[in-house]
Amino acid sequence: MAENNFSLQKTLTMLLDEKKYHSLRDILSTMNPADIAAIFDDLDQARLPLLFRLLPKELAAETFVEMEPEAQELLIQGFSDSELKEVIDELYVDDAVDIVEEMPANVVQRILSQAEPDMRKQINEILRYPEDSAGSIMTTEYVSLRPNMTVEEAILRIRRTGIDKETIYTCYVTRGHKLIGLTSVKDLLLCEDDDATIESIMQEHVITVGTLDDKEQVAQMFSKYNFLALPVVDTENRLVGIVTFDDAMDVMEDEATEDMEIMGGMGINSIEALRGNRLMLRAVGLTEKELSILGVSHAGE
Repeated sequence: MAENNFSLQKTLTMLLDEKKYHSLRDILSTMNPADIAAIFDDLDQARLPLLFRLLPKELAAETFVEMEPEAQELLIQGFSDSELKEVIDELYVDDAVDIVEEMPANVVQRILSQAEPDMRKQINEILRYPEDSAGSIMTTEYVSLRPNMTVEEAILRIRRTGIDKETIYTCYVTRGHKLIGLTSVKDLLLCEDDDATIESIMQEHVITVGTLDDKEQVAQMFSKYNFLALPVVDTENRLVGIVTFDDAMDVMEDEATEDMEIMGGMGINSIEALRGNRLMLRAVGLTEKELSILGVSHAGE
């Protein structure tokens, strides 16, 4: 993979030197954001802003999230206010929070000044939660439905607002902000009566986590229950956000990395460290697929 990235990086650099911007844009537009970010992170800093500006708006935001904080800061320093606003407007709130947490104070101030008032409010709310809590990794972009809505009204609402939500498959039913149930897009689409109320088809018993629950324990629940998202409630059972599967995986990956670093510091050889880490991850309930995602092999077994 590193060899492929190096070859592609040479190609992009050559096209950039020849000012073949249309060709560059065509190549970049077909790539995955994570792959673009990996190339950008190794790129000469002087070339980075121009290449980034060639990306389509949505792809630019997705790539920006995947980049290392140092590269992100470099781009932000070179952005005009309108360019910075364009990127921020395309970000999900939890991704914006992750970026803000890595930036120095002067950059944070500039990011917040360009964010829409509603996003700025949501970012500040999430930043107030302790670093190791569920509240710190949740997103406030979820689909909320009222219990007296009909199935038809709910589908129309999802179509109208879903574009700005991080996930739309699971929809949360609230009454006065209190979580009383959930339903799925599948349930809505397969319901034979468009006039049925959401309350009549929703699932009432919902597994939730609290805003101050430990984020590592929350991440483990995804493996146990095969969730795509988990609702986060406050002490009065008011829905304040959701934790998504990708954020839970980020937590597990960070924890695995920390454990391996600790093992390495104790002088354990690399194979034994991997094996010990794998057994530890199994103990908390990770599946084989999730272990492979974290890059933990069968070495040593």
